[in-house]
Amino acid sequence: MCGCFVVALGAFFPRIALALLWLFGDTVERAFDNNWILPLLGLLFLPYTTLSYVLLYWWLGEVVGFTWFFVILAFLIDIGSYASSARARNYKAA
Repeated sequence: MCGCFVVALGAFFPRIALALLWLFGDTVERAFDNNWILPLLGLLFLPYTTLSYVLLYWWLGEVVGFTWFFVILAFLIDIGSYASSARARNYKAA
């Protein structure tokens, strides 16, 4: 699967991109050492974080040093999306 396509798809649909990587390749298994529960939880609750970890692991072979910045940034995007939806829900209720 082309890396540019996965990144472009992952920008708007991270769950779909991660599911496609998991179904049609072995990058998720290699990134998580054949553990299936962590990527499944990541797919459900933190899709941007999990996708960024998998892509960085795929491109660099490991996630160390400054590359953790991008994983943390994706985590903040995930948390921000949850906070934004909670705020929108409270705004409609008022």
